[in-house]
Amino acid sequence: MKYLLDTHTFLWSLSNDPQLKPDTKKIVKDKSKVVFLSVISVWEIVIKVMAKKLQLDPPVSTLLTNLEFELLPVKLEHVLTIQNLPPIHKDPFDRMLVAQAKTENLTLLTSDPKIQAYLSLRPA
Repeated sequence: MKYLLDTHTFLWSLSNDPQLKPDTKKIVKDKSKVVFLSVISVWEIVIKVMAKKLQLDPPVSTLLTNLEFELLPVKLEHVLTIQNLPPIHKDPFDRMLVAQAKTENLTLLTSDPKIQAYLSLRPA
């Protein structure tokens, strides 16, 4: 099984935040698991840092240098998948993560109930 981190899950994993579920923490720490971080999450983090809604130490560029996850680029197929998603979540970053997870057959690791609602939908 392959996994995709939601942005908050990635941030919580960096800081060993107690909000990170034990099962998720186990997956993230297991070097035998294939875990992706989307470029979309990096974009979201950069925007939040620039808007001063998030403080990071070290800077984002340093975090990416030492990244233990595989980066998932954005593909046209991901973008086109968004049009098939019901309007459960209004956040475009989260919608793209859902689209990427569905397109790439990845398990999205999140604690966001709106994202989890997408994950329970049956394919059309």
